[in-house]
Amino acid sequence: MKRPLILITNDDGVDAPGINVLIRLMMQIGDVIVMAPDGARSAQSNALTVTHPIRFTKLEEKEGLTRYSCTGTPTDCVKLALYEIVDRKPDLLVSGINHGSNSAINVIYSGTMGAVLEGCENGILSIGFSICNHSMDADFSHFESHVLQISGQALKNGLPYGTCLNVNSPCGEITGIRISRQCVGNWTKEFAKRSDPQGRSYFWLTGYFDNKEPEAEDTDEWALNHGYISIVPTKIDLTAYREMDEVRKWDI
Repeated sequence: MKRPLILITNDDGVDAPGINVLIRLMMQIGDVIVMAPDGARSAQSNALTVTHPIRFTKLEEKEGLTRYSCTGTPTDCVKLALYEIVDRKPDLLVSGINHGSNSAINVIYSGTMGAVLEGCENGILSIGFSICNHSMDADFSHFESHVLQISGQALKNGLPYGTCLNVNSPCGEITGIRISRQCVGNWTKEFAKRSDPQGRSYFWLTGYFDNKEPEAEDTDEWALNHGYISIVPTKIDLTAYREMDEVRKWDI
């Protein structure tokens, strides 16, 4: 029987430490094809490149691994790999391991999860892995066995069409794993205003996450703050079904 075919991408770039850890782990499970951006593409969400051509370059090929870099976004990477590279539908798409959490509202901004949602849209079992550490020197060792366990269970059990997994890990010792929901919250004070040498104002994206429900124990933020890996089943269907009947009552 053929080994599972696993497609890997990220938003930190093809040379980021997190993706190299993920490649090493996934090669224990199946044959790996990497199509990742040639540099950092954080906070790209589902962005597509539409104003200039996209190119990709083969970086490496050996038994069980073929690795490419791409000039596009994470979503471009998935689309291009499916269109041009793979000879069959991947059994699993994994994105990450992202340097920085993609919990709560971050999921809608994340290039890591944008790629996962693209895989999900194409009917591929898809998982995003992130760690709450932005450093390029982040230690992934505490997370590695859980990445293998979660990926293996996903391959064994599958997910319904339109559903993927958003997996986030705390830093350091892990207490356990919790199936969570997305925390309610938003970013505040998002820009730092500064002046250049000519006295002209410019703005640098920054901000603070405002957790609207810090005591709720079923959220991804609570899990991470208490040492748990958070797994949030995430859907591509954004329809608010319960509100449909209410909107039908409007005078429209």
